[in-house]
Amino acid sequence: MTTPSHILVVEDEPALSDILRQYLEQAGYRATILNAGTRATETILETAPDLVILDLMLPGKDGLTICREVRAKSDVPIIMETAKVEEIDRLLGLELGADDYMCKPFSPRELVARVRAILRRSVPRDAREPANPHAIELDENSWRASVGGEPLDLTRREFQLLQVLHRRPGRVYSRSQLLDFAFPENAAIIDRTIDSHIKNIRHKIKAVSGDWDPIRSVYGVGYSYEE
Repeated sequence: MTTPSHILVVEDEPALSDILRQYLEQAGYRATILNAGTRATETILETAPDLVILDLMLPGKDGLTICREVRAKSDVPIIMETAKVEEIDRLLGLELGADDYMCKPFSPRELVARVRAILRRSVPRDAREPANPHAIELDENSWRASVGGEPLDLTRREFQLLQVLHRRPGRVYSRSQLLDFAFPENAAIIDRTIDSHIKNIRHKIKAVSGDWDPIRSVYGVGYSYEE
């Protein structure tokens, strides 16, 4: 019998944490609750859950600090909950390494769906299908990219944009999110510039891979990278 995935919910609102536990358990997961941030980092590292749902505002220690501390030692998937819509996108993209976020109030069903999707992507590589022969490699130190060993002649901005998409396969980014994540230092770039850069990246990838295109367009939303 397969052991259910363990989800740790770090949430200080009892009513919300109880609802999340019920939905997660109904979906077949084992859910445990932590109601404060004080020992959250230690608990995550000691118990090694399969995924963490982490509130931004917590008593004892805030979610941003916990996420930074955990990321220094663990790659456990993290979904952050927040009511601070205006700042969390930039923080997640630039610094924290969280895998996703939910803005309160949110649907517990949608959260469970995101948990399921992230866990599916988190399967160890040796348990997945054979590696894609066209896999993209990015060297952040030299700003060089390659497909199946063949170099891609990307500009710096194209590299930054591909890097953001490549970091979180399957996640759909809006144009405004890509602007924030890839070009935080340049407020003069407009949304539609992203389309132009994506077009160039696709053309360069296809030129060396025989028409393979890992970038998916999501109508009315933005783009994602598909492995």
